[in-house]
Amino acid sequence: MIATDSLTDWLGARTDAQLVKLLQLRPDLAVPLPASMSVLAVRAQQRASVLRAADDLDTLEFAIIEALAARDDERTLGTGSEPHTKTTLHAALADRVTKSAFNTALTRLLDRALVWQAGAAVHLTPSVAEALPWPVGATSTLPDALTEPEVEAALATVGPPERALLDKLATTGPRGRTRDAAPDAPADRPVQRLLAARLLHVIDAETVELPTTVGQVLRGEPVTDPHALSAPKPALTKHAPADVNAVGAGEVGELLRDCTDLLEALGALPAPALRAGGLGVRELRRLAKQTGVEESRAGLLLELLVAAGLVGKGFPDPAPEFDSTDDFWAPTSIADSWLDAEPAARWLLLAEAWLGLDRLPWMIGLRDAGDKPIAALSAELRIAHAVRDRRAVLDVLAEFPSGTALSAADIGKLLAWRMPRRRRHFRLDVVRATLAEAAVVGLVGRGALDSAARALLHGSPADAEREMAAALPEPVDHVLVQADLTVIAPGPLVPELRARIALVADVESAGAATVYRVSDASVRRALDAGMTAAELHALFSVHSRTPVPQSLTYLIDDVARRHGQLRAGMAQSFLRSDDPALLAQVLAAPVAETLALRGIAPTVAIAQAPLSELLAQLRAAGFAPAGEDSAGAIVDLRARGARIPAASKNRPAYRPKPPNDEQLASLVTELRAGDRAAGARTGTSVRADGTRSGTQATLALLQLAARVGRPVNIGYVDAQGIATKRVVEPIRVGNGQLDARDPVTGATRHYTLHRIASVALLD
Repeated sequence: MIATDSLTDWLGARTDAQLVKLLQLRPDLAVPLPASMSVLAVRAQQRASVLRAADDLDTLEFAIIEALAARDDERTLGTGSEPHTKTTLHAALADRVTKSAFNTALTRLLDRALVWQAGAAVHLTPSVAEALPWPVGATSTLPDALTEPEVEAALATVGPPERALLDKLATTGPRGRTRDAAPDAPADRPVQRLLAARLLHVIDAETVELPTTVGQVLRGEPVTDPHALSAPKPALTKHAPADVNAVGAGEVGELLRDCTDLLEALGALPAPALRAGGLGVRELRRLAKQTGVEESRAGLLLELLVAAGLVGKGFPDPAPEFDSTDDFWAPTSIADSWLDAEPAARWLLLAEAWLGLDRLPWMIGLRDAGDKPIAALSAELRIAHAVRDRRAVLDVLAEFPSGTALSAADIGKLLAWRMPRRRRHFRLDVVRATLAEAAVVGLVGRGALDSAARALLHGSPADAEREMAAALPEPVDHVLVQADLTVIAPGPLVPELRARIALVADVESAGAATVYRVSDASVRRALDAGMTAAELHALFSVHSRTPVPQSLTYLIDDVARRHGQLRAGMAQSFLRSDDPALLAQVLAAPVAETLALRGIAPTVAIAQAPLSELLAQLRAAGFAPAGEDSAGAIVDLRARGARIPAASKNRPAYRPKPPNDEQLASLVTELRAGDRAAGARTGTSVRADGTRSGTQATLALLQLAARVGRPVNIGYVDAQGIATKRVVEPIRVGNGQLDARDPVTGATRHYTLHRIASVALLD
């Protein structure tokens, strides 16, 4: 084992800029501030810190670590000579890596203090060898004899006992002990059959090892070769950037339309929340059927809506017609403003929510450890590394020129080479699911990032919104009315026209061109909302690029003729009609008894039922009443969707911000001051062993140092109870405080006397 002091000396010889970079790359080393270089060296060797720092190392850097670990093992066994130097280390890898790539990799390891140098010798920091993502020797020996297709072909021929053995080694570790590995073991044993098929390797008479490639295939990981010290070159597919943007914009149109439908469905009938907090399979299936989208897509969109704050959990207003006090999933109050916003702004909110989503929506419906399906919006979908891995996949696409597409397999292999310790996070199914979600959100088209996605990843949200606004088709202000009472919108309609067409017609099919259908019920809905027959005729005559068919004109006039002959108001409610015979017909119908209708004039009747129930019951009985206000004008009395109050702007969970360069430079200065204090030679002292001294003795020694201009080494305990040593030059002592100059920075500092635990004059 390399002595800590040697690592300490190497750290002390680093420049301030190099130490600042070390603390940037390994911020855990600076919390709390180490008192000296020896403390920093001890922390740099701690296993947890080393493993955390090694997560971002690539295959070449691990090859260097493996070569150093092998040389250390040889020296420990007495079979090796001198430690590696930079020259001998490069010579060991020279046949597979260029000198510039080797130098870059070694510098990255030195910057992280995972290796260090003593003269020309290069040493490995203790515990780093434990971070190797594969057995020692994987990067130095020849790769497995079987290629990926050969492994898959061989696996297809093995029986259940052999497959069970392989799966066990793939999940628990590549090496296993067995007596069947001996040369004289029966040939019909599973281990011998696997050895014959080259799906296992013999280590000795009692040990076998699963080849790396076989393990990767079994676990569904990207198949990478640790012996290859250059990053794999993916196959690139070129597309015109304009085509990619068009595909992404088309997906955004579908996204916004489906999200709007989900908000309307949840507003009309909020979904009960599970006791565990998720959304039940039955409710998800109901929403998917109601909106006409697949269940998996509905689950993803609900996750986005909740993450964006457009859907929340609580008790909505108005309350659902359920005898329950449990929570419901329903739109929040900010959903209305989102629905009225411009399409690009609506997309931006959803895209940012997906990028920052610490959940994996594609896992909805998979089985958990208890063999139960994972519910949408449940806690099981929360994965700590979800955001980091999602960005890693998209960042690979962003490295290549616009319009460049990569396959999921190539992305997985590239990421597995760059981060082999995290290669299990980039299985083929995971990368495919991530790209599929990115396509749904409108960030990926034809396997390539669109312009809005690039701006969102490496630009600003405002730039991304502008890019998406430019890619989305311009809204149109006209429709095409057909003789079969269908209305075709040849593109996204301007907001005002879209709202009026949606009021008078029902969506029959959605897409780049939306098809609406006009019916008796849809025309009655528009009349109920306060539109007149003249306004409906004007709507189609002004905005239709095709002649308005007579069938539509007759339909509007016919429904309008029958509509509104009954007028309902609040009395509890009342009913009036200019046609006494019609009112008499209503009073004679069975519904009159249900509503407690009573005629008070030939053209007026009153009811004890609320107005909403009066209208609903009369319409169910075959009549066509309309609501009116106190002036007799028709008013829109349609039920509004349920809403949950938007979540208040609570203080976000505390996340410590990494220190900036200036703060890190100050930390390094403090570190050097503490290191100087720890190594200073002292003369006369008061409790230099660190125990607390008497106040008078401390005061006398400090006053003496201030008079004669001698520096002192003080032990100081701050308000947080952290003890440090400092070399200072006393200026004055009084009022319970020491004023002293820091010889490193030249700044004057103030120390409370009762917190000074020890004082020593420097020789």
